[in-house]
Amino acid sequence: MKEPQGAEDFIADQKKMLSENPECASSSYNLGVALMEQGRLDEAIKAFNDAIGDSGRMFEGYVNLGYIYFKKGDLERVVESNQRAIEIEPRYARGYANLGFAYLQMSRTDEAIEALKKAIELNPDIVQAWSNLVNAYLQKGDVKKAIETGEKLIEMAPDFALGHNNLASAYYNNDDYKKAIEHLDKAVSLGFEAHPEFLKVLETYR
Repeated sequence: MKEPQGAEDFIADQKKMLSENPECASSSYNLGVALMEQGRLDEAIKAFNDAIGDSGRMFEGYVNLGYIYFKKGDLERVVESNQRAIEIEPRYARGYANLGFAYLQMSRTDEAIEALKKAIELNPDIVQAWSNLVNAYLQKGDVKKAIETGEKLIEMAPDFALGHNNLASAYYNNDDYKKAIEHLDKAVSLGFEAHPEFLKVLETYR
């Protein structure tokens, strides 16, 4: 049986292919993925930019750039990269979900809601998009919508711990402490590490 190829050998192979065919977008992309997985983020950025430069349709390259920029804490570039991805592939739900998450972190709430709703419209199974949409409605102060969204999420994914935690926050903001406790307890039972302050606040309502 053939031994699986190690990461360094794979990277060396991709670099060799690129030395023979410098404009091979797939080799640059594969190199970028391998470097990214090794945490060599600046090298990965260069590889993905090369892949994008050599292929007008490399939306996956932009998606991975967005992930790297998120790791680096550069939310503006996360937005920019995912916007480019969905320009190339307008039905790429994950790109909208990534955009929504970045907008949420930047407190650009209305843009977050719009992007997350689009992600869900294209792929209703992205639980993280639903979860972030709950938070976006809470950020906007629309508690009713947050609860409605959170209930849909846990109906679809009853064992999604973060979904129960976010729904607990929504019910707490609606002064429904019984429901908040119920969903926080469920989140904890599913392995979620609840915020100590939230646990402490709800303890007084038990």
